[in-house]
Amino acid sequence: MTRPQTKPSLPSKDDLLAFIGQQSGKIGTREIARAFGLKNADRATLKRMLRELADEGRIERRRKKLHHPGTLPPVVLSDITARDADGELIALPTEWDEAEHGPAPRIRVRIARHARPNEVAGVGDRALLQVEESGEKDDPIRHSGRVIKLIDRARQRVLGIYRAAPGGGGRLAPIDKKQLGQELSIPAGAGANARDGDLVAVEVASRRSGYGLASARVTEKLGSLATERAVSLIAIHAHSIPHVFPAAVTAEANDAAKPVRLAGREDWRALPLVTIDPADAKDHDDAVYAARDDDPANAGGFVISVAIADVSHYVRPGSALDREALLRGNSVYFPDRVVPMLPERISNDLCSLRTGEDRAALAVRLVVGADGRKRSHSFHRVLMRSAAKLSYVQAQAAVDGWPDETTGPLLASVLEPLYSAYRTVKRARDARAPLDLDLPERKIVLTAHNTVDRVMTPERLDAHRLIEEFMILANVAAAETLERARVPLIYRVHDEPDPERVNALREFLQSLDISLPKAGALRAEQFNRILARVTGRDVE
Repeated sequence: MTRPQTKPSLPSKDDLLAFIGQQSGKIGTREIARAFGLKNADRATLKRMLRELADEGRIERRRKKLHHPGTLPPVVLSDITARDADGELIALPTEWDEAEHGPAPRIRVRIARHARPNEVAGVGDRALLQVEESGEKDDPIRHSGRVIKLIDRARQRVLGIYRAAPGGGGRLAPIDKKQLGQELSIPAGAGANARDGDLVAVEVASRRSGYGLASARVTEKLGSLATERAVSLIAIHAHSIPHVFPAAVTAEANDAAKPVRLAGREDWRALPLVTIDPADAKDHDDAVYAARDDDPANAGGFVISVAIADVSHYVRPGSALDREALLRGNSVYFPDRVVPMLPERISNDLCSLRTGEDRAALAVRLVVGADGRKRSHSFHRVLMRSAAKLSYVQAQAAVDGWPDETTGPLLASVLEPLYSAYRTVKRARDARAPLDLDLPERKIVLTAHNTVDRVMTPERLDAHRLIEEFMILANVAAAETLERARVPLIYRVHDEPDPERVNALREFLQSLDISLPKAGALRAEQFNRILARVTGRDVE
C-alpha cells in the first residue's frame, strides 16, 4: 500500500527571513520555493508573504533578488571610485539609499592574478561584483568583492598635440608617452575644428585591433602649447590630478543651503573679525580679532579669536563631497588656475568668509598672558560676519600710518589691538627660539594672454607673521584639545639633520669664518645665530 504524500507546509515569515539571511548566492522567489518544496499552487501565497515582508521593511527587493535591508546582496552593481593607501581598488554600490540606510558600504575589489580582460577593472569603471563580508573586525572596509563582469569602462582621456592631415582628420601625438606609447588616429569630423599644433584633449574611442592606430575624438581644444594655461593642463594630466567633479558631488554642493539661522551656534556676528589674505585671494577661510584681556588676573594679556569656515557644516561624513575631498586631499595651485578640493559653491562661496555675510565657523578663543604664552583656550561653533576683507599690504600700510577708506575706521578698534597682541605673542616665540627660516615667496605674474609677465618676490611683512603666529596658536590649542579627548592625531615633526649633511655645512661655514660646534645635539637657536650673522651679506 502506498502512503499518501504529505503536502509541504508553507514556511512562516520568520522562516523566510532566516533562510534569506543564510544565503550567500542569489536568492529569489524561485530559489525559495525550491528550497521549501513548494508547488505552483503555493507560489502565489509565497509571493504575497514576500510582498508583505517588503512592505514592512524587513527585506528589500533589488533587481528581482531579495536581501535584508541596509545590507548588500551577494551580487552588486558597483562603481569603482578610488584606490586606498595600499593601491587596492575601492567600490561603492551603484544603488544605495543613504537617507534611509546611512553611508554606502565600501567594497574592496579583488582582482584574480590570472583574470580575464573583462575581469580587470580600474577607477571609474562600473562592474558587477560578487560580494562577501571580510570577517575582519578591525578592517573599516567590511566587504570584499570579485569582479564577475565589467559593465562599463571609464573612457580614457588623453592630452596631446593635434597634427592635421591633408585629406581631413589627423593624428594625436600624446604628451605622456608612458600613458600611450603610440599616436592616435583622429577621423575626419572628429577633430572639433582643432588646428595643427593645438593642444587638445581626446577620448579614446577604440583600441587598435590588428594593424592600424587606435582612434579617438577631440573633446576639448586647450589652445596653443606656448601658453601657461596649456602647461597647467599638462601638469594636471601628467600627475592624474582630479579636476572635474562628478555629478553627485556637484549636485550636493549646489543643494547646500546658507546657514541663515543660529541653529545652536553662538552668535559672534557683532565681533569685528577680519580676514587678511593675499590681494588676489579668491576665498577667505580664516578671520582674526584681538582685544586686551579685562581680567585683572591677566594684566597686559590679550584674548585672541581665530575663526575658520566650518566646512563640516556642509561636508558630512560619507557623503559624495566627503569622498571626493578624501580622493583629492588638497587644492592644487597653478599660475593661471586653482584645482580645488571642494566645488567652488563650497570653497569660494559658502565657506568663504565674505564681508557682511553670515557664515558658519569654528572658532577658538585664546587667552594669552603678558609674556606671550597661551594661558587657556576654548573652542566654539559660531555664526560670524566678517567686518572687512583686507590684504596683507593693506593692513600693514594702515598700521604704518597710511590707512585707506576701509582700514581707517578699523585702525584703532581692530588693527592696532591685533598688532599689539602679535608683538606680545612674538616675545614668547623669541624666547622659544624656533628655527627662523624667513624664506621669500616667489609669485608668477601672468599677462592678459596667459603668458609669464614676470616673477616677483613680495616683501615679507609683519601682517604675514601675525597671521602665521595666530594660526600656530590655534593649531596648538587644537592638538591639546584632541590629546585631552584621546583622539588620534598626526603631528608633523622635524627630525634632526643627517650627520653627513651637518658635516658638509660645517666645512662650508668655515670658509665664511663661522664655526659650528662638533659636540652635542644641535639646537635651532644655533642655526638662528648663524642666519643672523649673514643677514645683509652676499652669502645670505
